[in-house]
Amino acid sequence: MNVTDPILRVSVVSTGQVQIHPDHLASTWRPTAWWLLASRRWTGPRPINAYVIEHRDGLVLFDTGQDRASVTDPGYFPGGITGVLYDRLARFEISPTETLSAGLNRLGHAASDVKTAVLSHLHQDHIGGLAELSQADIIVSQAEWDTLSSPLPEMRGLMRRHIDLPGLRWHRIEPELTGDPGLAPFRAGHDLFGDGSLVLLPTPGHTPGSMSLLVRRPDLPPLIMVGDLTYDAHLLEAGHVPGVGSRGRLREATAMINTMRQRDPGLAILPAHDPGAASRLAQATGQAPRVATT
Repeated sequence: MNVTDPILRVSVVSTGQVQIHPDHLASTWRPTAWWLLASRRWTGPRPINAYVIEHRDGLVLFDTGQDRASVTDPGYFPGGITGVLYDRLARFEISPTETLSAGLNRLGHAASDVKTAVLSHLHQDHIGGLAELSQADIIVSQAEWDTLSSPLPEMRGLMRRHIDLPGLRWHRIEPELTGDPGLAPFRAGHDLFGDGSLVLLPTPGHTPGSMSLLVRRPDLPPLIMVGDLTYDAHLLEAGHVPGVGSRGRLREATAMINTMRQRDPGLAILPAHDPGAASRLAQATGQAPRVATT
């Protein structure tokens, strides 16, 4: 049977680089507060990726990267002890040409072309392009949105003044039960366009409402964009989890992704901050690497 592929292309937009602590990359026995305040070691630069999917129903983003204002505006982050924690958590480098709009332009798109933007979660390096997407539908899980109303959201990396911007079209979704055997061991998901090509899966742990996006195309290996469930696909495959979030829930979500991977060894795992993600995407799609960088 001849099945038409609803997806023309999948690409990567880089919105800068980030350095984190080794205990952040892969959890250790040390509690988060300990390594966050005491560690003097940093990883090498890692990308801040957003993924661009050219679908027949419109241009789709998975995550929107980091806002360059975070490195140019002294008032971007909270003050006081909260600001100290942000400063200790990550170091960013973002050039003037590494905005979301600039990256989209290098791929032949404008920010106004984006029909749908899916947020894996609401941390700063995933929501940075929201101000450029006033014409898009913004998708977030209801569980993630609810965390904005919980006590002290900024202490957990959620800066509402950079998230709940005027004029944005928010759509808060909840996973629905599904009988699709291709999603096992997941029993619930959200089919973005109803054609099975783009399915959101709940992968909580890094944050309570984190989501991943499964991309399925005829005659090509599936892709899964996992946000910050891991910072390196090889760490995920080995069962290691990051040092930020609920380690128990991270392990559960990691095990579920690994079950999918074992069933389909061609599954390409695409984290937001994995230096190998672009080449892994190119290999899975049979395309030359198409990464919108400077």
